[in-house]
Amino acid sequence: MKTRTKLIISGAAVVALTAAGTGVALSSDDDDGTEVPITGVELEKASAAALAYTGGGTVTETEVGDEESYYEVEVKKLDGSSVDVQLDEQFNVVEATPDDDSVED
Repeated sequence: MKTRTKLIISGAAVVALTAAGTGVALSSDDDDGTEVPITGVELEKASAAALAYTGGGTVTETEVGDEESYYEVEVKKLDGSSVDVQLDEQFNVVEATPDDDSVED
């Protein structure tokens, strides 16, 4: 194979790998790559606590080991707004804040 052909193939491979890596990085909406959803019985308890606190709605996202609390449950309320409900290990609400991501521009 000629040197020029080898250089072209090598360059194309580098471009393809870079594009693939960028696509994987951009496809994740997890800021630090460590977001773990709540599962099992804990999911049921956390969802019930968050929905009781917000007065109903739909659980749209959950996380174990959130930086602000032991559990985080995102609830979309009946009025369309979203609230992040922070829970301790016993599923007690320790904080609830409007979810900034739910605000439409």
